[in-house]
Amino acid sequence: MRSSLGILVVAACGGSPSPLDDGGTLSDGDVPVDGTVAAGTVLYPSDRTLSPLTADLVANLRAVHATSAGSDAVFAKIGDSHTVSTSYLACFAGTNVDLDSRDLASTVAHFKAGDAAGTTPYQRVSLAATVGWSAGAVLTGSPTRLQQEVDAVDPAFATVMFGSNDIGGNRIDLYGQNMATIVDTLLAQGIIPIMSTIPPRDDSATADRMVPRYNAVVRAIAQTRGIPLVDLHRELVPLPAHGLASDGIHLQTGGGGACNLDAAGLMFGNNVRNLHVLATLDRLRRTVVESEPAPDAEAPRLRGTGAPADPFVIDVLPFGDRRDTATFGTREIASYPACSPADESGNEVYYRIEVTAATTLRAYVIDHAADIDLQVLRDAPTATGCISRHDTAVDVAVEPGTYYVVADTYQDNAGPYTLVVTTD
Repeated sequence: MRSSLGILVVAACGGSPSPLDDGGTLSDGDVPVDGTVAAGTVLYPSDRTLSPLTADLVANLRAVHATSAGSDAVFAKIGDSHTVSTSYLACFAGTNVDLDSRDLASTVAHFKAGDAAGTTPYQRVSLAATVGWSAGAVLTGSPTRLQQEVDAVDPAFATVMFGSNDIGGNRIDLYGQNMATIVDTLLAQGIIPIMSTIPPRDDSATADRMVPRYNAVVRAIAQTRGIPLVDLHRELVPLPAHGLASDGIHLQTGGGGACNLDAAGLMFGNNVRNLHVLATLDRLRRTVVESEPAPDAEAPRLRGTGAPADPFVIDVLPFGDRRDTATFGTREIASYPACSPADESGNEVYYRIEVTAATTLRAYVIDHAADIDLQVLRDAPTATGCISRHDTAVDVAVEPGTYYVVADTYQDNAGPYTLVVTTD
């Protein structure tokens, strides 16, 4: 399990629903200090509901799965009240299921035959899901509640969704740390997580403005680890009442039951979530368990080398990237006097974004053992262009133009970080 990471977030929101077989994209991998980069890693654009499964991504997931001691027919459920709800997946263990002619029956049957501590994984009451939980709650205890559930059901897969309760309670950097720890803990045990963006918060306009920023973190963690992402938020936004119950927080279930996946059922949040999680389980069963070919031939990929003369190009928003400044980067800038006298003499990595309309660039940098700071530069990748700098968060109003986001190491405190970029 990785013990440290960092996440820089610059995010954008929006989108409309897509067909079920849409894909997203993926990015992962570090490169050496000399700047050489493997063939461009895959990115996750926001115009698709399901992240893609390209051949390289499938190969990585198969490698994770090869280390698993769990059952191919069992998944764990990890989350808050959205996951505790008996409307989440449980109905697939019964007979009131309408797939509306989708080719998902084999996957429903596959997991219905799974043994999750004496019941099906659909019906399992998870030790790792509780009403009111934030992401950090599942990491408490010894062993943690997460580990207790893993030990109890021996899953090969896990669905993960937190965030609705983290907004307003925890800092977004702590949320990112906790979500990454959950995912990395599962991957270290050969369990493939399925991450999900969180629904709108119609109970509070203030909370709802934060949702895209938290979802940018979710997207970055999924993308940089090469694991599936369901963009639930994207599917809910166009629905009446955003597919939510009258409290404006929890997902609503259609009158025909949460496993009614016809057009009428898919006007309700629980039904929509069940469809897209089941579809992702189906893709994993086919490609990882049954070794079918990857369904996506190609996806958008990262361009650039991260050097000042050839920065990584931010042309998909929200954007994510993961690097380690102990093994990657250049040492062109030691300080940014226009913003701060801080000693930034360690390795730095450069990203370029073209801004076409006045907006707010939001950036959060999350690190554990490392100390990676964030600088935003205008026009050129030079210290004199610095317009904003902070060790954890930057919110800076920008006009149209070229900007550089630089993840720079404070003194010699190098280490891993994950970057997400967006505007709003």
